[in-house]
Amino acid sequence: MSVIDPAAGRRRGGPLLALLAFAQFISAIDYNIVYVALPGIGRDLGFSDQSLQWVVSAYAVAFGGLLLLGGRAADRLGQRRMFALALGLYGVSSLAGGFAATPGTLVAARAVQGLGGALLLPATLSLINTGFPEGPARTRALAVWGGAGGVGLALGSLLGGVLTSAFGWPSVFLANVPLALAGAAAAFALLPADGRPAGGRGFDLPGTATATLGATLLVYALVRAPESGWTSAPILGSLAAAAALLALFLGIERRADDPLMPPALFANRSLTTAMAVTFVFMGTFGAQYYTLTVYLQDLRGYGALATGLAFLPGSLIGLVGTKLSERLLGAAGLRATLLTGLLSGAAGMAGIALGMSGNGSYAALLPGIALLALGQGVAWTAMFVAASSGVAPERQGIASAMASTTQQIGGAVGLAALVAVINTGPHGAPSLSGLRAAGWVAAAATLAGAAFVLNLRRDRPRPAAPGGDAPAEAAAVRDGSR
Repeated sequence: MSVIDPAAGRRRGGPLLALLAFAQFISAIDYNIVYVALPGIGRDLGFSDQSLQWVVSAYAVAFGGLLLLGGRAADRLGQRRMFALALGLYGVSSLAGGFAATPGTLVAARAVQGLGGALLLPATLSLINTGFPEGPARTRALAVWGGAGGVGLALGSLLGGVLTSAFGWPSVFLANVPLALAGAAAAFALLPADGRPAGGRGFDLPGTATATLGATLLVYALVRAPESGWTSAPILGSLAAAAALLALFLGIERRADDPLMPPALFANRSLTTAMAVTFVFMGTFGAQYYTLTVYLQDLRGYGALATGLAFLPGSLIGLVGTKLSERLLGAAGLRATLLTGLLSGAAGMAGIALGMSGNGSYAALLPGIALLALGQGVAWTAMFVAASSGVAPERQGIASAMASTTQQIGGAVGLAALVAVINTGPHGAPSLSGLRAAGWVAAAATLAGAAFVLNLRRDRPRPAAPGGDAPAEAAAVRDGSR
């Protein structure tokens, strides 16, 4: 892997960070842009009501299941190689999706997009964490990266509505092609060249295989369970196989000379806390997109474009949250910043539940949306600061992947639980009482998750040394020391 020279990093930090933020922007757009196109995709390609979910689920399963592989690949094979490969996969699979003529072709294209995401996220975070020294510089870079994701989420909803209305559903895939391929080309100009792939006794193929298959089966079961039923044979079989494979993976890692996921990383208190928080965060904050979409479209009669516009204020406030997170991390420390974000988000979820009614206005939701979005921006940056703190440069990719994997699994668990709460109407349809109850359940879960943050030390980060170098303490902190 490559570690950016500090002096060179300062000279090209702006363009480098712009490219990494651009990659997050593309990924965030792709997350939201497809939802409003689903009805048209179902009609044109002949998806059944049951199979249409795989346009979304194929991406989620591949992304969540392959993150650990993507993190280790970034560490071992090179960050620039994986970054460029990931964006190339995004571009090619988006092109295939735009021209798909059968359900199977589109689902396969979405799975390849998920593979691209699993390679891209760890490589991007690893480049930030090795290119910007631990402390204010890294915090600022993560805030910019997180803010780009917020803009992408906002534009994804809007762009999806506009493109689908004007040009049809293929345009939501084709719009990604020039963006992704331009980012892949820019990587070779702006990112530091990778050295030779890291040496060692091997790539831990047994660990890679068991972790990838186990995580993929787990995410698959969590995604399918709300529709297939938790006690159905495919779901129970997938969960049992996932548990067996992941248990085998842990055994392999304890004995491996060069493990995929070094057990010493679990001694890093900051990383393990970040993993717990990302699990709760995605299962509560992340599920609010679904909850609000169901309320606005199914109960209030909003169209796709109107729903996208309804998300815009929250996304803009989320950008303010990422900037506030940067300031709070410098002034109050990591623990206080994470607590602030989670408590604000919990208050926002409760506010949204209170604002929902049979004839309520959008204005009644705005206070809750504002608090939720502010908390999301604050917590998002702080979570990934925690995940990278005290981790050696050659392990930043796998550390980022560990936190991102728990994030994806938390999202699947949280959404499955909240969908069960929401769908309490006749014939299992969404109901107002179910939506409000889901808001209260998510708020309570967020408060419970805030208890994990208390595992972090109550401290105030030291200012960076002159010239932007990391604090001396941070230079001495390595895996397992926090």
